[in-house]
Amino acid sequence: MLRKSYSKTGGSCRVTFDLPSEVNASTVALCGEFNEWEPSAHHMKPLKHGGFSTRISLRSGRTYRFRYLLDGQRWENDWAADGYVPNSFGTEDSLLKL
Repeated sequence: MLRKSYSKTGGSCRVTFDLPSEVNASTVALCGEFNEWEPSAHHMKPLKHGGFSTRISLRSGRTYRFRYLLDGQRWENDWAADGYVPNSFGTEDSLLKL
């Protein structure tokens, strides 16, 4: 699930990324265009109920591709993304529209 909170000026947006416990993972990294797809840039925090969450600030007026890397091995899209687009690996990336 994605939650967006825009700044008063509208120039940035604080986005909360949440994954439910159904992902069945020990670790989750948020990867996307906003961090050069670097798995070590945004580790998601485990939650008591088994899910994961993280919050980052991004520039508004843009669209960002992203995915979650689970346990350093498998990619997962956000089930509540603003859209999906094909990638060069034959799968799809999640879209975040700000």
